[in-house]
Amino acid sequence: MFADDDRPKSNKQHEIGADLTFLSADELDERITLLKQEIVRLEADKASKTSSRSAAEDFFKSK
Repeated sequence: MFADDDRPKSNKQHEIGADLTFLSADELDERITLLKQEIVRLEADKASKTSSRSAAEDFFKSK
């Protein structure tokens, strides 16, 4: 039997399509949280870019 210290440490990053076989439920929860935070970050950046584009389009339409 392996001690917990002998198990490979999970990477704080998540690779899409990565093998999840050897991850514990806690490690999966960490990855889910990490991915949810990344989704929020991506959506915020998209919203910012969308609003900037809309503002630019409105500016040039009024000219």
